[in-house]
Amino acid sequence: MNRGFTLIEMVVATAIFVLVMTAASGLFVSGLRAQRQSLAHQQVLSQTSYLMEYMSRAVRMARKDMAGTCTGTAKLNYAFSGQCLKFINYKNQCQQFCLEDGRLKNENGVYLTSGDLQINSFNVSLSGQTQDDDLQPKATIFLDIVGQEMTNIKIQSTVSQRNLDVRK
Repeated sequence: MNRGFTLIEMVVATAIFVLVMTAASGLFVSGLRAQRQSLAHQQVLSQTSYLMEYMSRAVRMARKDMAGTCTGTAKLNYAFSGQCLKFINYKNQCQQFCLEDGRLKNENGVYLTSGDLQINSFNVSLSGQTQDDDLQPKATIFLDIVGQEMTNIKIQSTVSQRNLDVRK
């Protein structure tokens, strides 16, 4: 007697195989999607961390613009207008960070963020930047950044000027 598989047994075995392979491939695709999302989020965090550290270090070392040639007003530490933060750096040069086409750039026109990031919002809140108060100058920088895979981060950092600069 010939003992082989019937047509029904083959159809059932094939159906079970297809179901198992569909579930396995679904898990594989979900894993790839999660990894891509994780890498995109890591890229946004890495570039944002670099950008905030770079800007914070520069703003911390700012000096008072006694003549007003950089900030537009004499005796100001910082000026923020038209999506640009301007100040005198530790080398007594005018330094600025400006939002242009969704990217931040410095006074030399060098972009501080890659083309993979889109900065939706750049805002700076200033306090103590004039000589008319007893407040230490500080700048609070706000950024809203979107990266690949629609990863989004909103971050703020407050930086106090390194040199004591209060009214005497």
